[in-house]
Amino acid sequence: MMTEDVLPADTADGTGHGPPVPPGRTDDRARRAGRADLIAAACGVLLVTAAVLVGHAVQSRDGSLRAQWPPLLASWDPHAGPGTLAALITAAGVVAYGPRLAARLPWRGLPAAAWAASTAWVFSLASIDGWHRGVEKRLTTKHEYLRVIDRFEDIPATLRDFTNHIVIGEPGNWPAHVAGHPPGATLTFVWLDRVGLGGGAWAAVFCVVVGSSAAAAALVTVRALAGERLARRAAPFLVLAPAAVWAGVSADGYFTAVAAWSVALFALAATRRVGRPAVAALGGGLLFGWTCYLSYGLGLMAAVLLAVSLLARTARPVPVFLLGALVVPVAFTLAGFNWWTAYHLLVERYYQGAGGIRPYGYWVWANLACAVLAAGLAAVAGLRRSLVAAPGAVRDLRGGRAAAPRAGEERRTPAAVREGRLALLVLAALAALLAADLSGMSKAETERIWQPFLLWLLPAAALLPRRGVRWWLAASAIPALLVNHLLWTGW
Repeated sequence: MMTEDVLPADTADGTGHGPPVPPGRTDDRARRAGRADLIAAACGVLLVTAAVLVGHAVQSRDGSLRAQWPPLLASWDPHAGPGTLAALITAAGVVAYGPRLAARLPWRGLPAAAWAASTAWVFSLASIDGWHRGVEKRLTTKHEYLRVIDRFEDIPATLRDFTNHIVIGEPGNWPAHVAGHPPGATLTFVWLDRVGLGGGAWAAVFCVVVGSSAAAAALVTVRALAGERLARRAAPFLVLAPAAVWAGVSADGYFTAVAAWSVALFALAATRRVGRPAVAALGGGLLFGWTCYLSYGLGLMAAVLLAVSLLARTARPVPVFLLGALVVPVAFTLAGFNWWTAYHLLVERYYQGAGGIRPYGYWVWANLACAVLAAGLAAVAGLRRSLVAAPGAVRDLRGGRAAAPRAGEERRTPAAVREGRLALLVLAALAALLAADLSGMSKAETERIWQPFLLWLLPAAALLPRRGVRWWLAASAIPALLVNHLLWTGW
């Protein structure tokens, strides 16, 4: 049975950490916090609007943005399709019944239900473009991994030769996505082909089904670190993520899930919520090592992992995690692939192509507009609350109050402390995202590329009051539906 928590509404700063407020003023404080949430959301809308207007002006002037409908990599293409009705039904169902079901379902079934609902949402959005155009052919274009499957007939030899085909101008240089990622990404589809699941349809189904499990991984992590109540409140927002537009169909959804389960297993090990924490830590490390060989930028997920360790106030699982994390790099290095050499060659190729043309001065802030579109306005408002809660949460962490509870201890932890832990987890992901942004290696396409970071911004919506939860869910779903029906997105 679930119990009602005392909300942190009785303090001056609304975080549970400030001086007490007389009971008669709590409603006024809640109204002010609600207005601040709306202002934050409005700022997100203004950022997107500015990115659209400035982007179209720059693109019309000199074409340097290399995006037809900036800030998104998309083109204007109003359309409907087979998935339209399914997408509308899924969105309406989650908005109307998602919060109630998330609160009442037995916990054991909730992550699986979130995974299933997320899969339905991603597939329905992708099917708006039709099965052939929106699903089956997405991963078979000239830029994609499936175009080079036949070149991996001898995998060890191809790995030894991989870096010789990254830079433009080299004989047989790799397509954009193959060159832009470590070979683990392409090997995934090579192995699918080897077991009889070749072709674009199977690759798409794999990416959507596996990628959608990221919602379940995030729920497991939030529950371990911040408690079941907040995990349940986050569930509908994880399901109805606007980023689903770009998860269907792209390999970045698959990357997101691998990274997310690495964090989840590490969180379970750190909070000792599993029978064998060492096994969970080892599994998390193996997945993190694989994550780093799926995308060069996902080493930044270390920020989220560090936050997990700090919130759990333990380094006990770290050695086993690091041992697991070394397995994949050692295997690839022994096979002849040098990660660092490949990364430096990728930087060279990046500036040979669009990365050397797209202006940093626009994309360094327009990328954040893409993040707003992909994370949704509820996440933006939740980020505001996370920033407000952060100072008190840091004080609690220093004093030992913010340590993630072991199993059975959750109800003895004040609600404000649990919300502070969630805020710090969210802000760690935001820090990783900002680092990627400032690096200059993410100019455009971040609505797709940043999915592994954006996932961890979504639970911030759990900090919003229950009263308006359905409006915030609608604010996530409607822009996603509009983007998918009005634009042709992606590669």
